[in-house]
Amino acid sequence: MEKQYTVPVEQDENGELMIVLPDEMTNELNWQPGDRIEWIDNKNGTFTLKKKNLEKQLVLVETVCQYRMRYCVEVPKGKSEWALDTVTMEEAKELSQHFLGEQIVSDRVITESEYFEIFDRDNEYLINWDKDKKMSFITKDDSLNKDDSLNKDDSLNKDENSNLNLNFITKDDSVSED
Repeated sequence: MEKQYTVPVEQDENGELMIVLPDEMTNELNWQPGDRIEWIDNKNGTFTLKKKNLEKQLVLVETVCQYRMRYCVEVPKGKSEWALDTVTMEEAKELSQHFLGEQIVSDRVITESEYFEIFDRDNEYLINWDKDKKMSFITKDDSLNKDDSLNKDDSLNKDENSNLNLNFITKDDSVSED
């Protein structure tokens, strides 16, 4: 079944012309307010609207975590500095700890090659893992990886690249989706 939408061309408060896409269509395409939509002139009287894919980059973020640790050390009276030595020498038993937070100390854009070098240097025991397994430690923004164009099985009319096509109808100032 083919779906068709006719949308009037409206004017905003600044006099700019605009169209408001139907919720049903944007929901099916998984388009959200704030998405960047590319407007492509097909040079045949139609236009293709396509969610613009954002370029991706890897950012290495380095942090320091802080804990408040408590130790209770028995020492001779008047020799409290000995307790400090015992803790410094890691001979004291931990009484308790409390996580105080994580502070970002640096960030920088890195290449995939640099990622693998850092991964192998920081995780020598995992050096034999394949690249896919190493890449699984990258936190990915799901919104950058979604395919929000139409699929071949969708019922909305589209071109061979699974993009939505729109035709302008000039006689009555409306927009119609083919």
